[in-house]
Amino acid sequence: MSPPTRLRCEYFVNPVGIDVTDPRFSWQMTSDKRGAKQSAYEIEVRDANGEMAWDSGKVVTDQSIHVKYRGRPLVSRDKLTWTLQTWDENDVASGVSEPATFEMGLLEPTDWKAEWIGGSIVGGSRTSVPVPFLRKPFTLKSKPKSARLYVTAAGLYEARINGKVVTQDILTPGWTDFNKRVRYQVYDVGSLLSDGQNALGAILGDGWFCGCVEWRGRQLYGDRPEFLAQLEVTYEDGTMETIVTDSSWTHAYGPIISADILMGEAYDARLEFHGWDLPWFDGAKWHPVDVLEGPKGALVGMSGPPVKKIMEITPIEVKEIPKWPNAEYLFDMGQNMVGHVRLRVSGPAGTTIRLRFAEVLTPDGNIYTENLRSATQTDFYTLKGDGDETWEPKFTFHGFRYVEVKGYPGTPTKDAITGIVVHSDTPPTGEFECSDPLVNQLQHNIQWGQRGNFVDVPTDCPQRDERLGWTGDAQVFIRTAAFNMDVASFFEKWINDLEDSQGEKGEIPPTAPMTPIVGADGGPAWADAFVICPWTIYQCYGDRRILERHYPAMRRWLAQQANTSKDLIRSYPEYEGFKGFGDWLSTKAETPIEIIGTAFFAHCTLLMSKIASELGLEKDASAYFELRSKIQKAFTDAFLTPGGALVSGTQTTAVLALHFDLVPDQHRAKIAQALVDDIGNRGWHLSTGFVGTPYLAEVLTDAGRLDVAYKLLLQKTWPSWLYPVTKGATTIWERWDGWTDDKGFQDAGMNSFNHYAYGAIGEWMYSRVAGIDLDPEAPAYKRILFGAHPGGEFTYAKASLESMYGRIVSDWKIEGGTFTWNVVVPPNTTARIAFPAGCSEVAEGGKAFGGGELASGSYAFNCKYA
Repeated sequence: MSPPTRLRCEYFVNPVGIDVTDPRFSWQMTSDKRGAKQSAYEIEVRDANGEMAWDSGKVVTDQSIHVKYRGRPLVSRDKLTWTLQTWDENDVASGVSEPATFEMGLLEPTDWKAEWIGGSIVGGSRTSVPVPFLRKPFTLKSKPKSARLYVTAAGLYEARINGKVVTQDILTPGWTDFNKRVRYQVYDVGSLLSDGQNALGAILGDGWFCGCVEWRGRQLYGDRPEFLAQLEVTYEDGTMETIVTDSSWTHAYGPIISADILMGEAYDARLEFHGWDLPWFDGAKWHPVDVLEGPKGALVGMSGPPVKKIMEITPIEVKEIPKWPNAEYLFDMGQNMVGHVRLRVSGPAGTTIRLRFAEVLTPDGNIYTENLRSATQTDFYTLKGDGDETWEPKFTFHGFRYVEVKGYPGTPTKDAITGIVVHSDTPPTGEFECSDPLVNQLQHNIQWGQRGNFVDVPTDCPQRDERLGWTGDAQVFIRTAAFNMDVASFFEKWINDLEDSQGEKGEIPPTAPMTPIVGADGGPAWADAFVICPWTIYQCYGDRRILERHYPAMRRWLAQQANTSKDLIRSYPEYEGFKGFGDWLSTKAETPIEIIGTAFFAHCTLLMSKIASELGLEKDASAYFELRSKIQKAFTDAFLTPGGALVSGTQTTAVLALHFDLVPDQHRAKIAQALVDDIGNRGWHLSTGFVGTPYLAEVLTDAGRLDVAYKLLLQKTWPSWLYPVTKGATTIWERWDGWTDDKGFQDAGMNSFNHYAYGAIGEWMYSRVAGIDLDPEAPAYKRILFGAHPGGEFTYAKASLESMYGRIVSDWKIEGGTFTWNVVVPPNTTARIAFPAGCSEVAEGGKAFGGGELASGSYAFNCKYA
């Protein structure tokens, strides 16, 4: 048996700087044979001296994810190596794995000797200032054996040693509530240091700390960016030396005239400091830094994936726009993307190029920027006049497909601009394809909407002055997100942000990290993210710790919901607090907010019962289950007529009542038929908004109306998922009617063309159309539920998912009256399979298939299909 592979610690490969003192290990079996299953494991963890820190011994279990370290206590700077071997279903041992490592960060506040420092210039609420450059020359007595840079900023930083950037991570340290938590990073920088003279430098951006976060100006947390760094050098003789940020550092302002996430970046290459980050640079004219108090938040190890430059895009076209006195040029990237561009240019010194970014064009062919509101999304580059020049910004990002270039010397070719796609490093895990090219484009748009809005926090949109972590958007999309990409650690970080944002009474706001949009309570379907998102991560990745960590705060939140309801009706008409956003952006169908509020109150109470049960808190589980039953009764008493009809006839009302199982069984068929009738009366169009849309197709499928679910999926006229696709969209729109033939653009005040919420249909496409779903009783796809649902004249659909246990595949096609279905069950898992209606005489590998659970392995089924 081959050794285990894909060794992970806290979701990462060889992480450096973690602060979890009982980190968890995960791995995958490697076997092509059917029935491969782990029966035992043994983990050995050794410290930097080769001493055993933990030997688990042979543990008889099939657990291969989230195995907790249970060795000697871990301390700051611990560097550990771990290996393991496993035993299969026949008790045959594998070989020992390749070694993996993990390293602890600085676990105690007293480990930090550095001081917070920054530049001397402070901007205002609407006024930005140049970007400070900081430096510190120092001398080492010899070439170090090893070195670690512990580093962070209140704002953004780029750290450099001896002229080189220390990491490919960008926009570090990201966004948290700096009054609660400040994440730091740890980098292995030994190879960048040398015997003798060295230099440590940093460039600071405003970022989320003191730049524009939304429409109300700058300085949400502080008045200027601040920097904290501690370089710890270990020599061959075992001695150590530490270089820290303190008053001995100097700073100056140079070529980056301004840098703001929302507004853009301005760079004057004539002001560059040549060699400023090298030890021999003459810094005599630089000024001492200010030593600052630093943000209030506690320093914590890096959680969540870093933001990186993920890929590059070449424009598909460049057009000249005749204008007086000089022509401008319009670059079409061919894809609505998020990031920035790399500019290539040569020309006279002092020439300034303006780059404006937009998602779509107006009917007359100009860039459409009204929907940006106060965000300018504009970069400037001033040439130094020294031959070929290449530039890209460091501390901003834009949402765009089109780049308008003004002031370019000469006539640019397509290679003058390169698109740099930026997002959190969440590797793709899921693929979906079917026989309908428009649906395939929809899937493309769903994925790109996720890429564009997963930049350290799950933002609602990446272009206008509102790039916030809206809770409602995140909770409706999280299950789709977890199929498309590995988002476990991304949401682990963001759920910490949710708890950081919790109000004194237990409220959860509509955005996290919180900015005071409507107050402390986000209302139904938004605040509920605090229960729904942790539960979904547990379901998709088997992460029990996320439930343990946040359970006390979730209890406080649910208690607040009970305390602010009336007779268990949430958001009741007389309630004086914020009632919620309703079924946001629904179409000619206003669902009463008290129906939405009470439905989600019941749903989250049931989830809390399940969470409590999973944590072994059976008393809590019973209490929550009983409370949910009372809420359900309150719902039916208030919103269901004696004849079994709902008092509100909107599609969302029916969807929530059915999906959350709030109505008696004898009335479900009538309510489902009313839903179908409403859809039909609208010409087979949906009317749901953010709240109802995610569950619509699933409710129809469960009600036996798969035909209607497919009609909605394949509907090409507005409102529908495919309408934007027919208009050339390459991401998901915020509104069903972001642009229509008869009305043109919707209200520019809220009209994003990259908004992932309606992409939640992906969950149904993956689980029902392609047929890959998880069993709630066996999280992380430990038991897979295969259940393909052909329809809509699809002739094939296929999907794959790289789960915690390995690659899952479901690939079906219909041809000549035969349904062929190939599935792959990864090692150490099992599956259940349900064939579509119309299948008969099922065979696998040429033999009749009698049903039953599938062991791991590859299977090729076929059956007659009518």
